[in-house]
Amino acid sequence: MHRNLMHLRCPLPFLGALVLATGLSSCALTNKGQARLYEKARASAPYDAIVVPGVPFEGGQWQDLMKMRVHWAVKLYERGMTRNIIFSGAAVYTPYVEATIMGLYAEQLGVPREHILLETRAEHSTENLFNGYLLARERGMRHIAFASDPVQSWLLGGLARRMRRRLGADIDMVPLVFKDMTVSNLSTPVIDPTPAYVSPFVPLPEREGAIKRFRGTGGANLDWDRARAGSEGEGGVGTKD
Repeated sequence: MHRNLMHLRCPLPFLGALVLATGLSSCALTNKGQARLYEKARASAPYDAIVVPGVPFEGGQWQDLMKMRVHWAVKLYERGMTRNIIFSGAAVYTPYVEATIMGLYAEQLGVPREHILLETRAEHSTENLFNGYLLARERGMRHIAFASDPVQSWLLGGLARRMRRRLGADIDMVPLVFKDMTVSNLSTPVIDPTPAYVSPFVPLPEREGAIKRFRGTGGANLDWDRARAGSEGEGGVGTKD
């Protein structure tokens, strides 16, 4: 398993148990499954926006997981599959706002700034998807996809379905297709990370205990009432489950 899977923000023992219990044949986790979801997304494109979850930045070179997520998002944009990219992530484990860092890299890779949106409050993967969708909705965007690595896409598939039931959310999963992405061949632009730096800063593990972080990973911090009120106000069809 990739050394940067820790940045999926799902406790590794829980992740391992979940993978073993469900089986690695789940659609988003296999090469064929990735390709199948990509072809489905291509048929549904263009999306109004794709939501891309953050990865911690430690102030030096970007890590492979972030590089893959940003390059995948840029590929989808270049292929005309999305009109906009929403990067989501606060300063969680390091004093750099993840969404801002990833947006800076995407700009260097050629995505116009006006097509990059930043969601800078999410501290867990569930919040990346949830908050990213709400930001898109606030901008009048309805046709949304979640673009990340296969494991995270698979883990959040249940939340996406729940959001469809409760909020009328139209969210597709577009997991990274590994055959399209070889980390060693991906360009590595240079950015000035200063705009993403926040001070004072306290990392999440020093602000929250393990149980509270685990509950956050499971979606305990999602404001369903606020989201549902907004959905109903705009004519949403979601229902409580």
